[in-house]
Amino acid sequence: MQLPGGLPADQFLRDYWQKKPLVIRQAFPGITSPVSADELAGMACEDGVESRIVIEDDGGKPWQLHNGPFPPERFEALPESHWTLLIQGLDHWVPEAADILEHFRFVPNWRLDDIMASYAPVGGSVGPHFDQYDVFLLQAEGHRRWTFGGRCDDSSPRVEGTPLRILSDWQGEETVTLAPGDMLYLPPGVGHHGIAEDDCITLSIGFRAPSVDDVLTGFSDFLCSQPGAGQPLADPELECQDNPGAISDDALTRVHEVIASRLNDRRQLALWFGQFSTSPKNAELLEPAEPPVQASDVHDAIAQGLALRWNEGSRFAYHEFEQDTALFVDGEQFILRGDARQLAPQLCRGNRICARDLADIKDDPALCGLLCNLINQGHLYLE
Repeated sequence: MQLPGGLPADQFLRDYWQKKPLVIRQAFPGITSPVSADELAGMACEDGVESRIVIEDDGGKPWQLHNGPFPPERFEALPESHWTLLIQGLDHWVPEAADILEHFRFVPNWRLDDIMASYAPVGGSVGPHFDQYDVFLLQAEGHRRWTFGGRCDDSSPRVEGTPLRILSDWQGEETVTLAPGDMLYLPPGVGHHGIAEDDCITLSIGFRAPSVDDVLTGFSDFLCSQPGAGQPLADPELECQDNPGAISDDALTRVHEVIASRLNDRRQLALWFGQFSTSPKNAELLEPAEPPVQASDVHDAIAQGLALRWNEGSRFAYHEFEQDTALFVDGEQFILRGDARQLAPQLCRGNRICARDLADIKDDPALCGLLCNLINQGHLYLE
């Protein structure tokens, strides 16, 4: 596997991933932005689209943040320069943007967050800052000058009077200008500041990992919902002790055994993590097929060579157990056995599943039924 631009993926993961920045010239040669500035402005006026405007000097206040949706006239009132429009989850709304993600499948699906589009006129910026996640900054239109370098954390000095986490007294280590098709990779915690040199659009492909708190609370909540979780702790071998106020080692051992028995159940852990990591960011995007399709429709479509495609807001992953395979789709699990296990890796490899990859599946009524359900629930659609 290779990164856009040709660097072997294993070399990138070994030398750069979460270690140091990387500039990739012409990672996407000849790129055309999947959206225009006017289209981004139109999206910012829509309910359900997460949009923000950042103004560097807003009536004397530094780096002010405004959240959408916005009325169309809001854009007429913006200054001529030094502001930025941000559209989160562009890949959820624009299939051409979702296709860009197919170039980054060397990172597991569950690590992907989304694509954020940033439009800015001359001087536009969101200020010097750092992120807690890995990001590829792809220049889709115009030019942006990036200064980056130096590790930052929550103790790094911040600008006061702004709701944003803007770094103060920060000096980068390197400066580059990205032209259309160029890309910059930044690990978590690396300070960076991008300033538009002309009207430009930058696509931020973000990869997040859950926090330790997310993992602990999420898995414990899952365990508490399993059968038997309400059963009280048993102590049939209880013995008299000198002081009733003492918590004995035997009591702690019993509690430890209960906790350890749940934590050591790898199947339960895998089933929880698959559902947790594929939960959609915006479940409203999962629109059921209208009209609903039948299993015979799916069979005929595959026979005719039609491809299946993920809903732009959907997430797919799978885990192979010894006897079966768990397919995870948008927070739901499907247990596949026997020959059906082959379907999971085929559905999860990329956002478009060619008919030839489903040729052996179309004659299996159960698998066609599963594909039919995924289409009717809005996770897949026929292209």
